[in-house]
Amino acid sequence: MNMPLSLCELRDPKGLYKLARAGKIKGFTGIDDPYEPPLNCEIEIQEKDGVCPSPSTMAGQVVSYLEDKGFLHQ
Repeated sequence: MNMPLSLCELRDPKGLYKLARAGKIKGFTGIDDPYEPPLNCEIEIQEKDGVCPSPSTMAGQVVSYLEDKGFLHQ
């Protein structure tokens, strides 16, 4: 997942980003600990033109990747 921090905070049902910003959680990625993107990721799901894909679209990307690589068998 390659999504902006603002989107992650917006979709945080447990309020962990809010707690991290308040200093109640230390070492939280993107808040007081740096985000380090993977160097050689096999699949990347990201926004397109500022729009986040729907969960079903993102799941479809993962399934297609797994099918293409032969990980899913019928």
